[in-house]
Amino acid sequence: MAKEARQTVTCTIDGRPVTVPKGVRIIEAAEQAGIGISHYCYHPGLSAPAMCRMCLVEVQGAPKLVPACVTTVTDGQVVLTESEKAREARTGVLEFYLYNHPLDCPVCDASGECKLQDYVFAEGRKHGRSFEAKRVLGQDDLGGDVAYDGDRCIMCTRCVRFMREIAGDDLLCVVQRGDRSVIDTFFERGLEASAWASNVIDICPVGALLSKDFLHKARAWDLDRTPSLCPNCAQGCNIDMDTRDNLVMRLRPRANPEVNSYWMCDYGRYRYEWFNLLDRVEEPMVRGPAGRLVRATWQEAVLGLVERLKVLRGETRARALAVASPFHANEDAGLLGRLLAVLGGGEAVFRSPRAEEEVVCPGFPRLARRRDLAANVRGLEAMGFRRVGDAAGTGGLDDEVSGKADVILVLGDPLADAAPDWAGDAALFVYLGAAPAAAAERADFVLPITQFAEQEGTFTNFEGRVQRFWPARQGPPLARPAWHVLGVVLAGLGDGVAPASAGHAFRRLSELYDEFAGLSYAQLGAGGALLNQRARLAAGSARGAEVG
Repeated sequence: MAKEARQTVTCTIDGRPVTVPKGVRIIEAAEQAGIGISHYCYHPGLSAPAMCRMCLVEVQGAPKLVPACVTTVTDGQVVLTESEKAREARTGVLEFYLYNHPLDCPVCDASGECKLQDYVFAEGRKHGRSFEAKRVLGQDDLGGDVAYDGDRCIMCTRCVRFMREIAGDDLLCVVQRGDRSVIDTFFERGLEASAWASNVIDICPVGALLSKDFLHKARAWDLDRTPSLCPNCAQGCNIDMDTRDNLVMRLRPRANPEVNSYWMCDYGRYRYEWFNLLDRVEEPMVRGPAGRLVRATWQEAVLGLVERLKVLRGETRARALAVASPFHANEDAGLLGRLLAVLGGGEAVFRSPRAEEEVVCPGFPRLARRRDLAANVRGLEAMGFRRVGDAAGTGGLDDEVSGKADVILVLGDPLADAAPDWAGDAALFVYLGAAPAAAAERADFVLPITQFAEQEGTFTNFEGRVQRFWPARQGPPLARPAWHVLGVVLAGLGDGVAPASAGHAFRRLSELYDEFAGLSYAQLGAGGALLNQRARLAAGSARGAEVG
């Protein structure tokens, strides 16, 4: 108890008592108490230089106002964020900013995300006192995807500190002095040399650093934001997926201290166009009596597939092959594996592109662009799928198919390198996919499914952390999540009840696979949970009880 008491301090902020760990800064303690302190240069993932002076607060007993972003709380401290002295100081700071900074929201890409107008509305002067022309510093291309508008920069230096502290590469600096100060790169060396540079766009609080990719695409208030996961490598970075008109416009990191802190790599950030794929499998197709694929309703397709599977399972104990894409959710792959088991077992394989090496974030080594360039490799391996093929994610399937498989089930793999007659010897070839595949023209059933951005589910990242994602856009009207299609087929084969939701499908997963045992879909929460975490915790508790 005594040790715990020494590690916390209790202070009072605007009359509210707050108990926080020792060493917490006033701005963070205030946030815990539900009190917002205006700020620009402070960022929870970076050091704080007290550059912007927006967070000045009054501390009783202190001779002058103190910046809340660098001052730590002490026991018995009394902080006043709304005192007359504090408000007067912030009003002065805002007037200083507006001396040069334009309130040009109609032409600024950060409008709706920059808080300058909110701060001025709350605490600024009603009218400016300057009649001089504002400074004009112009724009610059900093390299990579980053453009710089010097007229908007308030010299908070978040971008400079990020490159030094997190990216581990001092590619940005402040040049000139006074009101001529600007952010710049070193000579001809731009930000394209860094794998993490585009994070400076996210942390720029005023729209001085802009994404060339997103420039003038949409206004912030037109975007729908959906919590999701980056699927472009096995790291599983938490992201917000911003959409408009059913199109994904940009990806931005979402804070998760266990996975990616506040950051994500540029590789994952800019590979989102495939989410907006327009060339889709629109409706179920079934091979008809004339040997051609014809349109069918979902009922016709599923009933026909179930009957074919019953015949094959009963007469031949069909040798089956399941090929799953590591870009599909645990729920999708899990029920595919279950269907394979119900058919009597067989080979379950996947193919995944791999990079030559990992790109580790120097300032947060837990974060890296992983070698596996797909989201759910670890999840597939946990469910018994075996990797085949080369580092490009191609090959490896011919040996699995030739004369070996009577039933071939393909989930999401585009089969881009497969010959048109790839599955010609199989008694049944089922293709569940979002995009058409040339090799699927020989399929007996082509079933339209949603891709990950259009459905709810989970991925398992490289370390075995299971995390949830949510639908950000709508797929074709007749496309269904693969777990839903496979669940209905399994129910038709007498294997359980078809899941009605992604949560039900995950519960089925936890019943079928030991690695997922004990995990609850609802309790995964915002941070996710490690495979078998519950089992390990329970085992640890049991050992603790034995020791006690």
